[in-house]
Amino acid sequence: MSYSFSGIDHVQLAAPKGSEDEARKFFVDILGMVEIPKPANLAKRGGVWFQVGTHQLHIGIQDDFVPAKKAHPAFHVNNLEAFRERLVKRGVKVKEDEPLEGANRFYVDDPFGNRIEFLERINH
Repeated sequence: MSYSFSGIDHVQLAAPKGSEDEARKFFVDILGMVEIPKPANLAKRGGVWFQVGTHQLHIGIQDDFVPAKKAHPAFHVNNLEAFRERLVKRGVKVKEDEPLEGANRFYVDDPFGNRIEFLERINH
């Protein structure tokens, strides 16, 4: 094969028009992600970008926005329980799901109703 995949660069979630400040409050202030600048030629579209480890999360503005209730990104978190405590203290509703062998995990909804998974792999 003359090509190969090497990973994921970014994941994009949609949000309603004018929601950039609300996104910053949630993804930076509550979750602890770091905002990164959008390229000037893309900034005119609105939205906001965040660094998540070696990957990026892009929040894109969508005129006919509908939240993603099933499709979702899943982020690895070191010390998932400490992260869970942080979210609960900040009033974020943590949702449990069916167990996943080899991992602890939970879900939250962003302020726009998009589903997000956080997980930590466990060694047996």
